[in-house]
Amino acid sequence: MPAARPSSPLDALWQTSVVVWVLLAGEGLAAILALAPSGDGNRWIHFGVGSLAIQWILLTTLGSLYVLRRPISAWRPASVAYVALILLVLSTWLVFGLSTWLLADLWPMDRVERLRWLGRLTALALTVGALGLAAFQNHWRTRQLAVRVAQSELEALQARIRPHFLFNTLNTGAALVHQRPEEAERLLLDLSDLFRAALAGPREISLADELSLVRRYLEIEGLRFGDRLRVTWSLPEALPAIAVPALSVQPLVENAIRHGVEPAASGGDVSVEVVEADGVVQITVGNALPATPVRPTAGHQVGLSSVRARVQAMTQGRGSVETQAKDGRYTAILRLPMP
Repeated sequence: MPAARPSSPLDALWQTSVVVWVLLAGEGLAAILALAPSGDGNRWIHFGVGSLAIQWILLTTLGSLYVLRRPISAWRPASVAYVALILLVLSTWLVFGLSTWLLADLWPMDRVERLRWLGRLTALALTVGALGLAAFQNHWRTRQLAVRVAQSELEALQARIRPHFLFNTLNTGAALVHQRPEEAERLLLDLSDLFRAALAGPREISLADELSLVRRYLEIEGLRFGDRLRVTWSLPEALPAIAVPALSVQPLVENAIRHGVEPAASGGDVSVEVVEADGVVQITVGNALPATPVRPTAGHQVGLSSVRARVQAMTQGRGSVETQAKDGRYTAILRLPMP
């Protein structure tokens, strides 16, 4: 089973919105420096030169963090912040050194003036870096707190979902004890595996283990519905080596049965498909819509919200769960980025 990647503040740096905001902040700093009262000459020229230098410094810092992401991803957020600040200062020195070397003819400076400029830029980098890291750490702490709160809410929601399935399963087992004791025994073993995953298992498991739990769940429901439940699997020869939140696909299958099979006298079909493309694993669970529309129940919305929130929390917002009703079928699509 692949190990789940630890959550790190660095994960947020590679998002497009964060990179854009960093570049915009650099432009704002260049504008402030160009408008400073001590500035001499054409302020547009100051803004252009400052913007070019600042953007090179920021991009060099982000690039260095990306190169070092693996060895420092497991460090504490405070240690990562110090590394980022050091890289910002080193990038400032690098860009300043290259600028004075390449523009030596246009920007002549003696040793004393060069050291004076280097001191100013270092102080500016430390000040701006400290302010930026303070804001980012505050954002990270707020985000982690929100994840913890969401996790607590989800655990409470799951406690409301499980009894519905438990009662149905126990009723089915009671009906099978005398007539088909072997199937009743298999039902109880499958139920034990499901509840072990729900109550005592890890928060994240491999996709193969999750689909194994789905098969056990479908075996239980197959005993209850018999021929009314028809299941179609579409899986690749080798399942992607990816971690998923425990019991994330099973609630989607449960919804498909409750709203596509249970209401119809003739039953219905449920399909489970796994596809990997462009670095994204897509898990699709579908069911035929009943001839008579059924109004969604609160349980359906609770289960779907639980899966969506856990997927987004595990993937730092890169995963998603979407639903749609089209051409007589209802589908739930779970997307997870490959590690």
